[in-house]
Amino acid sequence: MKVYNTLTRQKEELKPINEGEYRIYACGPTVYNFIHIGNARPICVFDVLRRYLEYKGNKVTFVQNFTDIDDKIINRANEEGVSFSEISEKYIAEYKTDAGGLNVREATIHPKATENIDEIISIIEALIEKGFAYEAEGDVYFSPLKFKEYGKLSHQPLDDLMAGARINVGEKKKESMDFALWKASKPGEPYWQSPWGKGRPGWHIECSAMSRRYLGKTIDIHCGGQDLVFPHHENEIAQSECCNGVQFANYWMHNGFITVDNEKMSKSKGNFFTVRDVAKQFGYEPIRLLMISCHYRSPINYSYDSLMQCKASLTRLHTCRDSLDFALANAKTEGNASEELLKELDAFKDKFSEAMDDDLNTADAIGTLFDLVRYINKNVLTPDAVKADVLAAIEIFDELTGILGIVYNEKTEEENDDAAEIEALIEERTNARKEKNWAKADEIRNKLTEMGIVLEDTPQGVKWHRA
Repeated sequence: MKVYNTLTRQKEELKPINEGEYRIYACGPTVYNFIHIGNARPICVFDVLRRYLEYKGNKVTFVQNFTDIDDKIINRANEEGVSFSEISEKYIAEYKTDAGGLNVREATIHPKATENIDEIISIIEALIEKGFAYEAEGDVYFSPLKFKEYGKLSHQPLDDLMAGARINVGEKKKESMDFALWKASKPGEPYWQSPWGKGRPGWHIECSAMSRRYLGKTIDIHCGGQDLVFPHHENEIAQSECCNGVQFANYWMHNGFITVDNEKMSKSKGNFFTVRDVAKQFGYEPIRLLMISCHYRSPINYSYDSLMQCKASLTRLHTCRDSLDFALANAKTEGNASEELLKELDAFKDKFSEAMDDDLNTADAIGTLFDLVRYINKNVLTPDAVKADVLAAIEIFDELTGILGIVYNEKTEEENDDAAEIEALIEERTNARKEKNWAKADEIRNKLTEMGIVLEDTPQGVKWHRA
């Protein structure tokens, strides 16, 4: 498998430090609000990366943090008159609800910044001792100018980076480029004891600390949104490599931006959408499909039309999967699976893997999946379907959709509860037709229609689905 490494600006063969094992760190959300659709993209994209690496037989340790102490969290807590931890715990739970809805698997470890204060302090002490950081009246700052490779991830000359930096009112740093590792607490703020007094960690240092604690000094893959390349990931590299003396991450993967109706998403423009609100209108699954519908490094345009297209695409996939279940239940022909069919199914699998091996090209992989659906509809879902053929098709369909994390919405309990009633009415209608009692058959069909059930008469029997 080859991936585009932001660090080297080229596709590289993906080789883990330890064969058959990947250690991945993904920057998680700052938990002060519901996640928005921009947050959803890295969550879904790198969930697919993890699934695919595991599908290929690798062990993956996937760490995604929660930033649970931050100015935004403190401000939100003050607005609501509660503790910062109540805000962070509330929105960690809300994140897990949305991530679950998007079919994103829980990280191997979900560490919190506040659970790693000792590790953070340890790294800061080492950076001060080595001369890369300094204390200033309770604050501690890192000096990027002392790290000769600063800017190697964002590929920007140091002069350009310095041009956009400034010293804000109240900051005690020496140079405009310096960034905070530790912030002295202000009156009424939460704090932790440290060698420099009461305070709390800066944003960048927490990821360096959690990555080192749970994955080691050098990791295989660090991933996140393109907006994190500078300054967050650039600063992570600087502080980690200055502290540990080794390369921080071998591969850096960044997903592209999301626009809304071809405009940058912004609260001030009124085009800011949370995943929760979008899911209420469209469901979670179309959001996930949209997030992986094009190559992860390309921009995505979020719009009503794009989500409706994803809903339509998912309907095709779910219909195919339901039809396979129906064909399996009604298949009367036993025997071995056709060698020709197995060969064709393997070709689809190979084409799918070829796309995924080319820098996680989910767009082409999804295209292959729909080619598979067309093949199944034409060659497997036939009146004289062989059970073994249907089983082989189900296996590859589930395999490929499982890697992408789609076609997962289970029927609700309510739907399961009335399934038996629907089946009984369909059987009653079938018997009425056999007896040529057309009036009764029509009456039952009308009742099913009122229940939102669509019937389809096939050579194998009656199929049904909800409108």
